[in-house]
Parts: sequence; structure tokens; C-alpha cells
Amino acid sequence: MNIFLKIKPFLVTSIFVVSFVLTSNAQETTEKAKPIFSDGEAQIVEAFNDADKWIRHDLFVETTFDTDGDGKLDRMHVDVTRPYQTDTEGLKLPVIYESSPYYAGVAPDVDGVFWDVNHELGDTAKKRVHPEVIRLGERPIISNSQIKTWVPRGYIVVHSSSPGTGLSQGSPTVGGDNESLAPKAVIDWLNGRAKGYTEPYGREEVKAFWSTGKVGMTGTSYNGTLPLAAATTGVDGLEAIIPIAPNTSYYNYYRSNGLVRSPGGYLGEDIDVLYDYIHSGDESKRPYNNAKIRDTEMKNGIDRITGDYNAFWASRDYLNDMKPMKAALFMSHGFNDWNVMPEHSYRIYKKAEEMGLPTQIYYHQFGHGGPPPISMMNKWFTHFLHGIENGVENEPNKAWIVREDDEMSNPTPYKDYPNPDAKPVTFYLTSGAPNIGGLTTTKAVKQGKETLVDNYSFNGEALAKAEITNHRLLYVTPKLTKDLHISGVSKITVKLASSKPAANLSVWLVSLPWNDSRRSKTTDNIITRGWADPQNYKSLTESEPLKPGKFYEVTFDLQPDDQIIKTGQQIGLMIFSSDKEFTLHPKPGTELTIDLDGTSLTLPVVSGFDGF
Repeated sequence: MNIFLKIKPFLVTSIFVVSFVLTSNAQETTEKAKPIFSDGEAQIVEAFNDADKWIRHDLFVETTFDTDGDGKLDRMHVDVTRPYQTDTEGLKLPVIYESSPYYAGVAPDVDGVFWDVNHELGDTAKKRVHPEVIRLGERPIISNSQIKTWVPRGYIVVHSSSPGTGLSQGSPTVGGDNESLAPKAVIDWLNGRAKGYTEPYGREEVKAFWSTGKVGMTGTSYNGTLPLAAATTGVDGLEAIIPIAPNTSYYNYYRSNGLVRSPGGYLGEDIDVLYDYIHSGDESKRPYNNAKIRDTEMKNGIDRITGDYNAFWASRDYLNDMKPMKAALFMSHGFNDWNVMPEHSYRIYKKAEEMGLPTQIYYHQFGHGGPPPISMMNKWFTHFLHGIENGVENEPNKAWIVREDDEMSNPTPYKDYPNPDAKPVTFYLTSGAPNIGGLTTTKAVKQGKETLVDNYSFNGEALAKAEITNHRLLYVTPKLTKDLHISGVSKITVKLASSKPAANLSVWLVSLPWNDSRRSKTTDNIITRGWADPQNYKSLTESEPLKPGKFYEVTFDLQPDDQIIKTGQQIGLMIFSSDKEFTLHPKPGTELTIDLDGTSLTLPVVSGFDGF
């Protein structure tokens, strides 16, 4: 499941070491530990580095909502790890905060937990199984993540279980408002604006007297989504976030341009499956939560029949909630993350940039997860949480891309993403089916129409490698005479007719010949991908059955990418119907006929036509 350097030296070097205080009686010098900064980064302080002396405790922060129906405001379970000097020496420090629904365990992967994908498009799938989570974990420790990295560097680390998970009260909603308001309440508590208690229903208060009030959030996958969720509330004190592979729209995670499409690796997952997977909260509250959230709100909203974008999905799209956001954003993602796809970070990064927020983005060429190098994260938090003027917010390069053969610790800096030098280059199709057709920048007219026959039993790799098959259409460029750098979002327009009222439409952009060697990398073969429902050719919010034999024009974006295709390779545009690893599996036989003259692909090529 989804338990989802070429760094320019900074000119400013700030060092804060210790302060000395004379005792009034013995006139002795007492050394007090303080954070240390060098080259714009927080350094490990030996006085903070003894784990045996860390103070670790937990508490329950009161929120502003009641989602489990017991008539009481939900409280979030929070743990704290801090240097002992925050007790003995009156030291106040900023906070690194991670929240998650996964800390207390998840549901087992039993047969029938996922939706059955083997049915016709538009049909209702059989009911699925609802497994129960066996709650794990003990007080006071919720998680040990982030602690060894940040506590020795002069931070306090805080964790919280999200609503309806672990010892946090309430209900999971998978993107609902309470999952934004819960971390907001914790940040409010760290700033003295909300109440914390020693027990889930007790009245003895806990104060965050050791907090400066400045908070940074980070985490991966769902844990990376929650920093963005908190930031969209505009909560004071949340200064900076570093989301890693965050899911920023549950529609984009479980649908694609009107199509019911699973996240990579989890065929048949949907938002209600994820709900069951994380629902580790109070067993006595689960029936109420299930009835209200899973069996009513989700059941009525997810719409696996049409895949249309609706109010349910709009309420779980963080792009729609960004107006109050003021936290600095350092986004991290993998271009070959086919679970939480790279568009999730891109869309939020561009909006934050448009809003004038401090922004940077780090993209690598690998799969799900992958934080930026620790030095980059350190500079980000050092500036925004400790207030050290290290220049990170004024860097001339806002984008850091790990090139295909480089380590993740060695990204290449660029002015922005997409590369500002990238320009659209349009490619057109020439006939060739069932063999291979051409992909050219010169539009050839009267190329006619070509037909493919849907058969989900052939996966995308097999179709891309086949020399002859009627289950896909493949169009390739001549061999590249120089490296080709793609940076940004590719767009495709397909003019098609279907033999049935509904059909899947899948598109892969591949680098050929396919590399089958043991040492092959994803970037050797897959450039980018995209999926769409032709029934949504007009709008994401409204689909209409296709008239068999009638041609429709479908235009949609492929996943963002930044990749250098090597000299001697060919770029291949593969059009097919059902994608075995991602889409529903209707009975084979649906025919898609493509009008070649009405179909085109636009790539963002660095240096534009000259680059090709």
C-alpha cells in the first residue's frame, strides 16, 4: 500500500556557539548549550546529541472539530522529543513536525480488499472486503522518525497521529478538512493558542514552554501531504514545509482525466480502501466513522462508474485551498514515481510560485519517496526556523534536478522548472500499423486512420517491445543525432472513434530500443505516461457515452518530466487502450480507430526546434 551537490556555497557564514553566565556566589562560569550554525546550516551540538538525556513525553491537543460523533472536541495524540536543556536551562527551540495516519499500524492486505478491476467500463464492481486494523504502539512514543537528524542540530521533534488513527480521536477522512485542521491545532498549541492535556479526556494542561513557536513540517507520501494540508490553513507559526512525494489531489491519485485509474502498484485501490487501511483509532468509534465517512460520504462521492470530477473530489484537492497559505515551500518528488505521480508536486509548486511564496523544487529520476539532500533541507529549516541569513530564499536557481546517471545527493541546479529554455515542439504521425509508424515535426497529410484492438492481458512493456501487434499503435522518431532534453509537461491530442460507448485510453512515451539489461534504469525506457477517458472529451465534470464510429478529439497532459534522451535513441509515442497495471480490465475486443491527421504530440524541448 501507500505507506507512500551542486549546491552553491553561501556567502554568509553564521556561527553561534555558547553563552557564559557568572554565578552570583562562586563566580564560576556556567556554559549553556545553544544551537551552532556554520555555512548556513545547523550543526550537531554535542550537548544535544545524547539520546539518553532527551526528554520524551506525549499529550493530547484539543482541536476545533468533532468527527467521531461523541459530542466532544477531538484530541490529537502528540509526542515530543527535546534536549534536556529545554527543562534545565530555559532553552527554547523551533520544531520539526511530522504527522501521519500510519504510526499505529495498518490493515492487512487480505483477498478482496481492493476493488475488482475485471469488469466492463460503466459496470458496478462486486463489493469488497473491509479489513480491521489491529492498533499498535505504546505511549509515550508515537514515532522515532526525524529525531536523530534534527534534535542534535538544535530542534525539537514532534509527531502526531492524524484523526481516527492510533490514540488520536475522530475519524479519518482521507483529505477532508479535519486532516488539515488537526496539524493546525498542534501548531496552535506550540504557539500557545490551543490547549494540550496529559490524558485523552483529562483536564490537566500541558504547555509548550520550550517552543519558539516556529515550526517546519516534512514527511513522505501521506506524511508529505499533511504538511501541505496544514499550510493551506494559513496557520501562524508554520514557517516552512518540505513535502516529499505528497498526494495533493485525491482525484489525481485515483483518477486521470475522467478515467478510473489506480496508483501504480495498487491495482484496484480507491479512497475508501485507503480509509480502511489507516483506520486504527478507537475501536468503539469505528462503526460510527464507517457509517458516516466510508459508507455514506465516500460511497456517494467516489463515482467509480463515470470517473468524473465532482464536489467530493474538489473538497480533497489542496490546490483549491491554497489561498491562505504563507509557508515557504521546498517540494521534492521523483519523475518516475508512478504511485504518487510527479504532477502532484508540480501543480502545487507552480501555484505557490505564482502566489509569490518562497519556493524551490527538487526532482530525481527514481520512484516513490526520496528526500532532498540533508544539506539542502538543513539550509531551508535553518533560515526559516532559526532566522539565519544564509541566502537560501534568494538562490538564483529554484529547481534542482538529479540527472539520469547521477546520485540523488548530486542534483544539477536550474533557474526553474520547467527549464525556462524549453519550448513546445509539435510532432505528427505517419502511418505504419500494425508495424511501427513515424513521428515527425513535419505534418504529413492524408495519413488516414489506423485501428488497435484492446486487450489488457498485454502489458505496456510487451506492447512497446513488439515489432508487430494490433493491440497498440506505435510511432517513432528517427534516431536522435544529438541528446534531446525534455523539461516540462507534454500534451497530446488524439482524434479517435470507439467501437463501444466506453473505452480506456492510455498513452506512453518511450525511449527505444527498449533496454532489457539487468542494469537498465526506468529512464532508459519510460519517458512519461498519461491516461484519459474519451467520454470526458468536453469536460472533467461531465462524461457522455461515445457513439460507436463517431470521432472525438481528446486533449490531455502527460506527466511532467525532465529527461535527457541520449543520441541514437528513438522517441516512441504508443497509443493503446487498457493499461494492465493501471486501468480497469474490460473484456478484450474494443476497437479504437485513430485519425492520424487529427492526432499530435507536443513536447517541451530545451532550445525548442533547434534542440531537436
